Amino acid sequence: MPARKTTPIYERPAELLQNLIRFDTTNPPGNERPCIEYINGLLKDAGFKTTVVAKTRNRPNLITRLKGTGNAPPLLLYGHVDVVTTESQQWTHPPFEGRLVDGYVWGRGALDMKHGVAMYLAAFLKAKAEGLSLPGDVIFAAVADEESGDDFGVRYLVDEHPDLFEGVRYALGEFGGFNLSIGGKRFYPIMVAEKQICWTKATFRGRGGHGSMPVHGQAMAKLARALRLLDERPLPVHVTPAVRTMIECLAKNLGGVSGLAVRQILNPALTNTFLKALGERGGLFAPLLHNTVSPTMLKASEKVNVIPGEVTLGLDGRLVPGAKPEDMLRELHTLLGEDVELEVVKADPGPAAPNMDLFDTLGGILRQFDPAGIPLPFVLSGVTDARFLSKLRIQTYGYTPLQLPDDFSFIGTIHAADERVPVKAMDFGVQAVYQAIQRFH
Repeated sequence: MPARKTTPIYERPAELLQNLIRFDTTNPPGNERPCIEYINGLLKDAGFKTTVVAKTRNRPNLITRLKGTGNAPPLLLYGHVDVVTTESQQWTHPPFEGRLVDGYVWGRGALDMKHGVAMYLAAFLKAKAEGLSLPGDVIFAAVADEESGDDFGVRYLVDEHPDLFEGVRYALGEFGGFNLSIGGKRFYPIMVAEKQICWTKATFRGRGGHGSMPVHGQAMAKLARALRLLDERPLPVHVTPAVRTMIECLAKNLGGVSGLAVRQILNPALTNTFLKALGERGGLFAPLLHNTVSPTMLKASEKVNVIPGEVTLGLDGRLVPGAKPEDMLRELHTLLGEDVELEVVKADPGPAAPNMDLFDTLGGILRQFDPAGIPLPFVLSGVTDARFLSKLRIQTYGYTPLQLPDDFSFIGTIHAADERVPVKAMDFGVQAVYQAIQRFH
């Protein structure tokens, strides 16, 4: 038998990832059950007692625990096994075969986020096999439904089974720990906070009629004006504590003219000017300094020859940490005027300010493995399962570490065709996670 087959699976994280990718967990519908059952089998074979809970049969979540010395609160490692669709994408290699080609594992979920699940699972199994003395219990959770509302995943667990997380203060999950080149320096963003969902519906009303008799200044014209304003004018600047910490850290480490320019972003009177001057890089920071809305859905007339008397516009609204839905409504009315009806359709609050207690520990581990790397506290413009755990006062750090080639775009590869991850980066990540579960306190 080849030598590698006698090596424990936790020493082969790339192969573990390949196996996870081969389960098609596209959400919707998800169907995470076969994938969770595979993980459950590995854990049971290693001697773990596992808990599997599900809102519906095919959408299960798995949780297990490795006992520590009790000198620290439990640490949670969690990741979702569902993935987004590959529909209408052209892939070099089939997205659910998990092929190993040119030193990369290819497939849907290779980055979001089956690589993280594989790394957490590998470190967890390794700790068990080697009898590692841990400062506190380590809890591993593989969950469902992150990509489509979370009615069956972490939201369900927090609402219906909060006892599974009793005593937990810190968690490691997505999104962060990978290297990103800025100004010729290598930063490792570690997510400490994220924006909040505030989906909104705007309704415009006016006189309708027959398409052969044009009307002016009515519902469609009001819509057109609103779209133009949303495209041309950002909502007001907000410098939140988490973003201030992030940008100050970035500016300090860039130094010189670049650092000075980045620091000006924190001056609300100059923020938008300097964001424009930064060009494409400015686009990374802009959503973190504003509440944002992206027009994404439109409903008007059902027939081409009927002028609608009512038009609705769906807005993907995102709030900066600490902001409230009423802030979004107020800012939109200020921009668009009062001749529009605004309704918050969905709002998921998150923590207003992060707990940074574990940041230096995680950053120190990355520096150990990459002395040229610079840990950067990072605020995510999107959302993760962290927002639900925050209800239990659990601080999530985005920490799925990867040391990537400088020409590899992590952000540009997620959810795209040819999603893939370097095998060497996986090895780096498992080592960094393995250190983290020994050093948390």
